[in-house]
Amino acid sequence: MSSDHEWDVLVVGGANTDFLVHGPRLPRPGETIKGTWFSQDAGGKGVNQAIAVARLGGRVCLVARVGAERRGEEVLAALATEGVDAHFVIRDEYEQTGVALIQVGKGGEKQMLTYPGANAHLSVADVRAAADAFERARVVLMQLEVPLEPVLQAVELGRRAGAIVILDPGPATPLPDKLYWQLDVIRPDAKEASTLTGIEVRDRGSAVRAAEFFITQGVKGTVIQAGDEGNLVVWPGGELWLPKIPVEGVDAVGAGDAFTAGLAVQFAAGRTLAEAGPFANAAAALATTVRGARASLPRRAAVEEMLATSPQATGDPWVRMRVERGEAA
Repeated sequence: MSSDHEWDVLVVGGANTDFLVHGPRLPRPGETIKGTWFSQDAGGKGVNQAIAVARLGGRVCLVARVGAERRGEEVLAALATEGVDAHFVIRDEYEQTGVALIQVGKGGEKQMLTYPGANAHLSVADVRAAADAFERARVVLMQLEVPLEPVLQAVELGRRAGAIVILDPGPATPLPDKLYWQLDVIRPDAKEASTLTGIEVRDRGSAVRAAEFFITQGVKGTVIQAGDEGNLVVWPGGELWLPKIPVEGVDAVGAGDAFTAGLAVQFAAGRTLAEAGPFANAAAALATTVRGARASLPRRAAVEEMLATSPQATGDPWVRMRVERGEAA
């Protein structure tokens, strides 16, 4: 990684306790189903992506809020164990650590109910307090489990510092037009892309149309999960298709976070979007092979092995140029 910045990636995002139950299928409203597997662990998209960056070899710092109770201590302990700098993780004396109740069916389908807790109180002032860290980061990575105002502040600080700015727009919420042109990359899943663009993303073709929306809005690059088919990488000069890598998946919890972290780590190492995509795609595929979010986040050696041994991991060898300028990604 780069030696001229203290941090490869600075993450601004949510911190939760994940309560995860696997069962034969998801329950219908009013129905109770006996589960087959349970875990409790530190989670939240901010925590997951910070830990994933660390496991993929990046130096990472997290800006977030947790409660002052035992669960908040457990989140901090997990970050320390994983090598994530938590100097800017604030202990909230008035709110509990956020909670995610996650149910996963036999086929890997999932549903979640969350309580934001301290996440809802991350403020612009909290982000500004970490301004020096933004100056020392190559990549700034955010999600939407915290209020939009501190996210916008993080984007501003990241751009001012010359960092690469990535937004994982989950959970999806309407975004101001002024935000898009400030982003280097936006990485939505199919449902998030549908919410933000008004285009129902089901497959590769509909993902292309959604990507064109983001590019028209001024985003420099986008990666959209195209349903179960794979991931579409688009920038103003071209397009790369990353088909789903065949693995023995058990659940998709944490896979999206592994993908986004993979992009961030590769950008910090100077890779382009087209070069970073296959690495991120392999990281996400590996995350589906282990139950749970934190437990499933892969290490760099495993990702590199998959890239070296799986023909599908590098995606389609062609890059279709969408304009005549011949720009590189």
